[in-house]
Amino acid sequence: MCTVIVHVPHGDGAPVRLLAVRDEDPARSWDPLGPWWPELPSVKGVRDRRAGGAWLAVDAEDGRVAVILNRADVLAADPTGRAEPPISRGRIVLDAVAGRTPDSPPHAQGFNLVEATAAGARVTMWDGGALRHVELAPGIHMVAHDDVDDEATARIAAWRAAFSAPAAIDGHWWEPWLDTLELTSGLGPTDDRAIVRDNRPFGYPTLSLLVVAASLGPDGVDVRYAEFDEPGQWNRPRLA
Repeated sequence: MCTVIVHVPHGDGAPVRLLAVRDEDPARSWDPLGPWWPELPSVKGVRDRRAGGAWLAVDAEDGRVAVILNRADVLAADPTGRAEPPISRGRIVLDAVAGRTPDSPPHAQGFNLVEATAAGARVTMWDGGALRHVELAPGIHMVAHDDVDDEATARIAAWRAAFSAPAAIDGHWWEPWLDTLELTSGLGPTDDRAIVRDNRPFGYPTLSLLVVAASLGPDGVDVRYAEFDEPGQWNRPRLA
C-alpha cells in the first residue's frame, strides 16, 4: 500500500518531481538505493533481495525513474494451481527504466507502475483484467493501490490538495512535501487516511519503511533516499 506523489509542471522547463513512500513487510530484506545490477551499469535502485528486482529504479544516463505499487487483482488466482508463477513485479521496474513499459497484459500480479522523465510522467495500471496507461496532466497527482487520484482512496481524498507544487528552483524542494507528510502523521499510522502507515490492522504485514524523492529536469536526474528510524512511525527523514 505504497504512496507516490507526482508533480508535472506546466511546460515551463521546471523539473518533474515525485516523492515515493514504500510500504513493505520489514521481514522482507532489501538493499538501499544503489547499483545492484551488474548487467545494468547505469541503473541504481532499491532492490528486493528475495526476487532480485527493484521497487524503485533510476537510470540517470537515460533520465528515467520508475516505481511500482501493489494493486489488488480483480480476477481470482487459478484454483488448480497449474498456472505458471507470475513474474516478479520488480523486473517490470527494471524494464521500465530501460524504456520497456508493458504494452500487453503481463503475467504478473496487479500493480500501478509510475514512470517519470523530464518530459512528463505516466502510470500503467494492471489489475489482472485490463492494462491501462494514463499520461499525467500538469499538476499534483497521487497514486496508491487504486486508480490515479482516486477519491475512493482515503489518503488521496484527504491529502492530495495539501501537496503544493514545488518551487522551480530549490535545492531542497522536497522539504515542503515532508512538512505535509509530517502533518498527515498526526492521524496515527493505522488511520485509513495515513500515508506513513502500519497496515497490519487491514490484514497486511506491511509498514512504511522509507522515502525516495526524485527530480528530473534539464539539468539531469537527482534522487534522494532515507529510511524511517522505526517502520510505520514518522520521523523526519534526512534525504541524501
